[in-house]
Amino acid sequence: MVGYGIVFAVAALVTFLLTPLVWRVSIRIGAVVVPDERRIHLRPTPTLGGVAMLLALFAALGVAWFLPQFRAVFESSSEPLGVVLAATIILGVGLLDDLREVSAPAKVAGQVLAASVLGLAGVTMFYFRVPFADFFVLSPDLGFLVTVLWVVAMANAVNLIDGLDGLATGVVAIAAGAIFLYSYRLSDVGLLSPDNVAPLVVAITCGLCVGFLPHNFHPAKVFMGDSGSLLLGLLLAATTISVGGRTADQFSGQTFFFFAPLVIPFVILGVPFVDTALAIVRRTRRGTSLSQADKEHLHHRLMRQGHGPRRSVFILWAWTAILSGVVLLPTYTNQGNAVVPFAVIALAVILYTLLHPGVRQTAEEVEDEVDVEEDLLVWPRPGPPSPPPSNR
Repeated sequence: MVGYGIVFAVAALVTFLLTPLVWRVSIRIGAVVVPDERRIHLRPTPTLGGVAMLLALFAALGVAWFLPQFRAVFESSSEPLGVVLAATIILGVGLLDDLREVSAPAKVAGQVLAASVLGLAGVTMFYFRVPFADFFVLSPDLGFLVTVLWVVAMANAVNLIDGLDGLATGVVAIAAGAIFLYSYRLSDVGLLSPDNVAPLVVAITCGLCVGFLPHNFHPAKVFMGDSGSLLLGLLLAATTISVGGRTADQFSGQTFFFFAPLVIPFVILGVPFVDTALAIVRRTRRGTSLSQADKEHLHHRLMRQGHGPRRSVFILWAWTAILSGVVLLPTYTNQGNAVVPFAVIALAVILYTLLHPGVRQTAEEVEDEVDVEEDLLVWPRPGPPSPPPSNR
């Protein structure tokens, strides 16, 4: 764990130190988010925090290059180079959108380009199992397609949940920590090869978020912007692909997670994925564009239920931690596989019960009834005497 601790600390420290410099540059060049009816923050806030994260990623990978523990990762594959190139491309896409808004098709095209570079460098799925179904060996072309789709989905899921100070940063930090513990456990028992890039990248990703969070927690001094959220999404996609699709060996906990790389982040990152799915359904039913923003995300609903920004963030952090625990339980205890799917379903039902639109609607109706009753109690109110009629 020493080597992972070093790269984690480098990523966190460099991000923490560079972020104030980045926000000064953001203010100087006018990269500032102004409050409006859709946003929660109340003052203009710089928004290029993702640049500090990218530079910290480079620094942490540079330190890892000199550590003997990670020699096999850099010498036997091109995956670290692919992660660097793909991260640079996708941050450039988000940076362009932060500075001057680009169209949704152009933004997706940039994400596809970054994902393609990642796939060409070797970060692709080899194996895939649908829970309760069959085991598949993916052909090279199908594995490449799944990689591209997964990167785009993950990047946009993190981007959509970035709506409150510290929300996306904390969710990704918790998820990255859980995925690191999962991948480290598999490496420890010999099911991940020593040259697998996933544990290294996810440890760095967790460090990036930990270093950025002190500047991003409410009230935020700086936002990560689309550049940061897309970067974190790509890094999580790369690690889940590398962890979930690289072995066919049996191991406790794999029944529902390890053989299904799409299920790992769906559970650990259940909050942003549920939020993304609800947004797609909601905007499709309304006939609006999927890229059109609204104020119906999970964090908006928590706010309307009376939770403040900090409490709403802590609630969604707690959900991510609970879902992460469900994933890690069978992996570290060698038991509990049969309980996992039922636990996930139960948590999903509870989450839906608390946050579905009917809760907000009922609360608003009750509030309206109370207002009407209060108005009836004080109405009619005596008003000032009428002026005498004029002779004119």
